Amino acid sequence: MKDLSAAEGDGAAVLANDALMMAHREDWLVRETIGMLRRTLGRLDVSSRSMFAMIEPGSCFAGTLFELALAADRSYMLAAAEDEATLPRIALSELNFGLLPMVNGAGRLAARFHGDAKKLDDLKKLCGQQLGAEDALDAGLVTVAPDDLDWEDEIRIAIEERVSLSPDALTGMEASLRFGGTENLLTKIFGRLSAWQNWVFIRPNATGEQGALKIFGKGSKAKFDWERV
Repeated sequence: MKDLSAAEGDGAAVLANDALMMAHREDWLVRETIGMLRRTLGRLDVSSRSMFAMIEPGSCFAGTLFELALAADRSYMLAAAEDEATLPRIALSELNFGLLPMVNGAGRLAARFHGDAKKLDDLKKLCGQQLGAEDALDAGLVTVAPDDLDWEDEIRIAIEERVSLSPDALTGMEASLRFGGTENLLTKIFGRLSAWQNWVFIRPNATGEQGALKIFGKGSKAKFDWERV
Protein backbone atom coordinates (compact mmCIF):
# COMPACT_ATOMS: atom_id res chain seq x y z
CA MET A 1 0.00 0.00 0.00
CA LYS A 2 1.20 3.52 -0.73
CA ASP A 3 0.39 6.56 1.42
CA LEU A 4 0.25 9.81 -0.53
CA SER A 5 0.09 12.04 2.53
CA ALA A 6 3.54 13.45 1.75
CA ALA A 7 2.04 16.20 -0.46
CA GLU A 8 2.97 19.11 1.80
CA GLY A 9 3.49 22.80 1.19
CA ASP A 10 1.71 26.00 0.18
CA GLY A 11 -1.42 25.35 -1.88
CA ALA A 12 -1.53 28.97 -3.09
CA ALA A 13 1.99 28.61 -4.47
CA VAL A 14 1.00 25.44 -6.35
CA LEU A 15 -2.02 27.20 -7.86
CA ALA A 16 0.16 30.15 -8.88
CA ASN A 17 2.62 27.76 -10.53
CA ASP A 18 -0.24 26.03 -12.35
CA ALA A 19 -1.52 29.39 -13.60
CA LEU A 20 1.97 30.23 -14.86
CA MET A 21 2.21 26.93 -16.74
CA MET A 22 -1.23 27.43 -18.27
CA ALA A 23 -0.31 30.93 -19.43
CA HIS A 24 2.90 29.67 -21.08
CA ARG A 25 1.87 26.14 -22.04
CA GLU A 26 3.04 26.67 -25.64
CA ASP A 27 6.60 27.27 -24.48
CA TRP A 28 8.81 24.23 -25.09
CA LEU A 29 10.04 24.00 -21.49
CA VAL A 30 6.51 24.20 -20.07
CA ARG A 31 5.31 21.59 -22.61
CA GLU A 32 8.09 19.26 -21.50
CA THR A 33 7.33 19.91 -17.83
CA ILE A 34 3.64 19.13 -18.28
CA GLY A 35 4.54 16.03 -20.27
CA MET A 36 6.86 14.82 -17.51
CA LEU A 37 4.14 15.43 -14.91
CA ARG A 38 1.69 13.49 -17.06
CA ARG A 39 4.01 10.52 -17.43
CA THR A 40 4.93 10.50 -13.74
CA LEU A 41 1.30 10.57 -12.61
CA GLY A 42 0.47 7.92 -15.22
CA ARG A 43 2.77 5.49 -13.42
CA LEU A 44 0.53 5.75 -10.37
CA ASP A 45 -2.51 4.79 -12.44
CA VAL A 46 -0.96 1.46 -13.39
CA SER A 47 0.47 0.74 -9.94
CA SER A 48 -0.35 -2.66 -8.47
CA ARG A 49 -0.52 -1.13 -4.99
CA SER A 50 -3.51 0.26 -3.14
CA MET A 51 -3.13 4.01 -2.68
CA PHE A 52 -4.82 6.16 -0.04
CA ALA A 53 -4.51 9.95 0.07
CA MET A 54 -4.54 11.34 3.62
CA ILE A 55 -5.55 15.01 3.47
CA GLU A 56 -4.70 16.37 6.88
CA PRO A 57 -3.14 19.50 8.44
CA GLY A 58 -0.07 20.51 6.48
CA SER A 59 -1.20 18.70 3.31
CA CYS A 60 -0.98 20.42 -0.06
CA PHE A 61 -3.44 18.75 -2.43
CA ALA A 62 -4.01 21.65 -4.79
CA GLY A 63 -4.02 21.87 -8.57
CA THR A 64 -1.35 19.57 -10.00
CA LEU A 65 -0.78 17.93 -6.60
CA PHE A 66 -4.50 17.23 -6.26
CA GLU A 67 -3.99 14.75 -9.10
CA LEU A 68 -2.30 12.57 -6.46
CA ALA A 69 -5.57 12.40 -4.54
CA LEU A 70 -7.50 11.71 -7.74
CA ALA A 71 -5.08 8.90 -8.62
CA ALA A 72 -5.55 7.33 -5.19
CA ASP A 73 -8.08 4.57 -4.65
CA ARG A 74 -9.54 6.45 -1.67
CA SER A 75 -9.00 9.91 -0.21
CA TYR A 76 -9.55 10.74 3.45
CA MET A 77 -9.90 14.42 4.42
CA LEU A 78 -9.95 15.60 8.01
CA ALA A 79 -13.24 17.43 8.63
CA ALA A 80 -12.89 18.77 12.17
CA ALA A 81 -10.13 19.40 14.68
CA GLU A 82 -9.52 21.31 17.88
CA ASP A 83 -7.86 24.13 15.95
CA GLU A 84 -10.11 25.04 13.00
CA ALA A 85 -7.33 27.16 11.49
CA THR A 86 -5.24 24.05 10.85
CA LEU A 87 -7.91 22.18 8.89
CA PRO A 88 -6.74 21.10 5.43
CA ARG A 89 -8.01 22.56 2.18
CA ILE A 90 -7.99 21.28 -1.38
CA ALA A 91 -8.18 23.26 -4.59
CA LEU A 92 -8.60 22.70 -8.31
CA SER A 93 -6.79 24.43 -11.15
CA GLU A 94 -7.13 24.38 -14.91
CA LEU A 95 -4.52 21.63 -15.10
CA ASN A 96 -7.01 19.24 -13.50
CA PHE A 97 -9.22 19.42 -16.59
CA GLY A 98 -7.47 17.39 -19.26
CA LEU A 99 -3.80 18.41 -19.40
CA LEU A 100 -2.67 15.57 -17.11
CA PRO A 101 -4.66 12.57 -18.38
CA MET A 102 -4.32 8.96 -17.29
CA VAL A 103 -2.55 6.49 -19.57
CA ASN A 104 -5.87 5.75 -21.31
CA GLY A 105 -6.27 9.40 -22.32
CA ALA A 106 -9.06 10.27 -19.87
CA GLY A 107 -8.62 12.98 -17.26
CA ARG A 108 -8.84 11.78 -13.66
CA LEU A 109 -11.69 14.15 -12.87
CA ALA A 110 -13.54 13.05 -16.00
CA ALA A 111 -13.01 9.40 -15.08
CA ARG A 112 -14.18 10.05 -11.51
CA PHE A 113 -17.47 11.49 -12.76
CA HIS A 114 -17.88 9.18 -15.78
CA GLY A 115 -17.46 12.01 -18.26
CA ASP A 116 -20.43 14.00 -16.93
CA ALA A 117 -19.95 17.28 -18.82
CA LYS A 118 -22.31 19.27 -16.58
CA LYS A 119 -20.54 18.10 -13.44
CA LEU A 120 -17.15 18.99 -14.91
CA ASP A 121 -18.43 22.44 -15.90
CA ASP A 122 -19.65 22.97 -12.33
CA LEU A 123 -16.26 21.91 -10.98
CA LYS A 124 -14.46 24.35 -13.29
CA LYS A 125 -16.27 27.16 -11.49
CA LEU A 126 -14.50 26.07 -8.29
CA CYS A 127 -11.00 26.52 -9.76
CA GLY A 128 -8.77 28.42 -7.38
CA GLN A 129 -11.13 28.14 -4.41
CA GLN A 130 -9.82 26.63 -1.18
CA LEU A 131 -12.35 23.93 -0.28
CA GLY A 132 -12.79 22.48 3.19
CA ALA A 133 -13.78 18.90 3.86
CA GLU A 134 -17.54 19.48 3.78
CA ASP A 135 -17.44 21.32 0.45
CA ALA A 136 -14.99 18.80 -1.02
CA LEU A 137 -17.23 15.91 0.03
CA ASP A 138 -20.34 17.62 -1.37
CA ALA A 139 -18.51 18.12 -4.67
CA GLY A 140 -17.51 14.45 -4.76
CA LEU A 141 -13.81 15.27 -4.72
CA VAL A 142 -12.91 13.14 -1.69
CA THR A 143 -14.09 9.74 -0.54
CA VAL A 144 -14.49 10.17 3.22
CA ALA A 145 -14.30 13.15 5.58
CA PRO A 146 -13.99 11.90 9.19
CA ASP A 147 -13.63 14.28 12.13
CA ASP A 148 -10.69 14.14 14.49
CA LEU A 149 -12.49 11.71 16.80
CA ASP A 150 -12.94 9.11 14.05
CA TRP A 151 -9.84 9.87 11.96
CA GLU A 152 -7.44 7.29 13.37
CA ASP A 153 -10.07 4.53 13.51
CA GLU A 154 -11.18 5.18 9.92
CA ILE A 155 -7.61 4.95 8.67
CA ARG A 156 -6.85 1.87 10.77
CA ILE A 157 -9.96 0.03 9.57
CA ALA A 158 -9.23 0.93 5.94
CA ILE A 159 -5.68 -0.43 6.17
CA GLU A 160 -6.74 -3.57 8.04
CA GLU A 161 -9.40 -4.17 5.39
CA ARG A 162 -6.83 -3.93 2.63
CA VAL A 163 -4.22 -6.20 4.22
CA SER A 164 -6.85 -8.89 4.84
CA LEU A 165 -7.26 -9.33 1.08
CA SER A 166 -5.01 -11.03 -1.42
CA PRO A 167 -2.60 -8.53 -3.01
CA ASP A 168 -3.29 -10.17 -6.38
CA ALA A 169 -7.04 -9.70 -6.00
CA LEU A 170 -6.45 -6.09 -5.00
CA THR A 171 -4.37 -5.53 -8.13
CA GLY A 172 -7.26 -6.64 -10.34
CA MET A 173 -9.88 -4.79 -8.32
CA GLU A 174 -8.05 -1.47 -8.14
CA ALA A 175 -7.20 -1.56 -11.83
CA SER A 176 -10.80 -2.19 -12.86
CA LEU A 177 -11.96 0.73 -10.70
CA ARG A 178 -9.33 3.16 -11.97
CA PHE A 179 -10.15 2.60 -15.62
CA GLY A 180 -13.93 2.53 -15.66
CA GLY A 181 -15.98 4.10 -18.45
CA THR A 182 -15.34 4.08 -22.18
CA GLU A 183 -12.98 1.32 -23.26
CA ASN A 184 -9.94 1.53 -25.46
CA LEU A 185 -6.91 -0.71 -25.92
CA LEU A 186 -5.28 0.38 -22.67
CA THR A 187 -8.40 -0.08 -20.55
CA LYS A 188 -8.75 -3.59 -21.97
CA ILE A 189 -5.21 -4.30 -20.79
CA PHE A 190 -5.23 -2.51 -17.45
CA GLY A 191 -8.85 -2.07 -16.51
CA ARG A 192 -11.18 -4.83 -17.67
CA LEU A 193 -11.82 -7.14 -14.74
CA SER A 194 -12.05 -10.18 -17.01
CA ALA A 195 -8.46 -9.52 -18.09
CA TRP A 196 -7.34 -10.01 -14.50
CA GLN A 197 -9.53 -12.87 -13.36
CA ASN A 198 -7.62 -15.84 -14.76
CA TRP A 199 -4.34 -14.30 -13.63
CA VAL A 200 -5.63 -13.75 -10.09
CA PHE A 201 -7.10 -17.24 -9.73
CA ILE A 202 -3.97 -19.14 -10.80
CA ARG A 203 -1.61 -17.20 -8.55
CA PRO A 204 -0.12 -18.91 -5.44
CA ASN A 205 -2.01 -16.42 -3.27
CA ALA A 206 -5.18 -18.11 -4.52
CA THR A 207 -4.21 -21.72 -5.28
CA GLY A 208 -1.03 -22.28 -3.24
CA GLU A 209 -0.97 -24.49 -0.16
CA GLN A 210 -1.90 -21.51 2.02
CA GLY A 211 -3.82 -19.69 -0.71
CA ALA A 212 -7.29 -18.22 -0.23
CA LEU A 213 -9.06 -20.73 -2.52
CA LYS A 214 -7.12 -23.71 -1.21
CA ILE A 215 -8.17 -23.23 2.42
CA PHE A 216 -11.59 -21.67 1.82
CA GLY A 217 -14.15 -23.09 4.24
CA LYS A 218 -11.54 -24.71 6.51
CA GLY A 219 -11.56 -21.99 9.15
CA SER A 220 -7.92 -21.09 8.56
CA LYS A 221 -6.49 -17.75 7.49
CA ALA A 222 -4.77 -17.46 4.13
CA LYS A 223 -1.08 -16.57 4.05
CA PHE A 224 -0.27 -14.17 1.26
CA ASP A 225 3.03 -13.37 -0.43
CA TRP A 226 3.19 -9.56 -0.32
CA GLU A 227 6.50 -9.37 -2.17
CA ARG A 228 5.09 -10.36 -5.57
CA VAL A 229 2.02 -8.59 -6.87
